[in-house]
Amino acid sequence: QVQLVESGGGLVRAGGSLRLSCAASKTIFSINAMAWYRQAPGKQRELVATITSGGSATYADSVKGRFTISRDNAKNTAYLQMNSLKPEDTAVYYCNAPYIGFEYWGQGTQVTVSS
Repeated sequence: QVQLVESGGGLVRAGGSLRLSCAASKTIFSINAMAWYRQAPGKQRELVATITSGGSATYADSVKGRFTISRDNAKNTAYLQMNSLKPEDTAVYYCNAPYIGFEYWGQGTQVTVSS
């Protein structure tokens, strides 16, 4: 099994930056892809960014150019660098990793962006 723990959320002003971390309980070398999702109040969970084991990344149009996903296999950690934050980025952010036919989720970390 894999446990994922997110951290780094908080309250920031519009235009500010945050760096989210997702620490895995096992090596992420064997995890082909990791992703960040977010869920705002009253809205469905949406995919924010993905990254493969080879480092290929994809982004939602709403965050493209502002967010950067990365992973450090040696530290068993994935990251989401968020720059130029907007109030509409306010949400609970979740780390996701498929492993041996099951999708694992972190507990989520709150990101609040004030105008």
